[in-house]
Amino acid sequence: MHTAKEKILFLCTGNSCRSQMAEGWGRYLYPDQYEFFSAGIETHGLNPLAVKVMAEAGVDISGHYAKLLSELETTTFDYVITVCDHANEQCPIFAGKAVRLHQEFPDPPRLAQTAVSEEEVLGHYRAVRDAIQAYLAHLPSTLHPSKT
Repeated sequence: MHTAKEKILFLCTGNSCRSQMAEGWGRYLYPDQYEFFSAGIETHGLNPLAVKVMAEAGVDISGHYAKLLSELETTTFDYVITVCDHANEQCPIFAGKAVRLHQEFPDPPRLAQTAVSEEEVLGHYRAVRDAIQAYLAHLPSTLHPSKT
């Protein structure tokens, strides 16, 4: 019997960096278990440095694009995971059964504002990339604690 994959949305302010990384990691780590999406309260365009550091880890998000939440309004999500406080505070009510979770990750562009070299800038993006990967490594037990 084929059961539908649970649909998971990562929501951030601009859908340019953190939510895109989370969607990429989700698709990479759980291609057969879940269906992943990302969107923003606003759109700021896909951050090229997020694409670069994800590629370093073997995850291609270059085909992603920044989407507004309204572009996914016909999709029924099982889980909505906000990855920044602003999105958590602005997150609309989702119809249906969507379970809302919140996991704050630092904003790489904000962290990198005071960086003095490209390597230091990339270091901030890599740290957030790795934090998101670590969070998603435990996603099944986060979503279904009773099954672990």
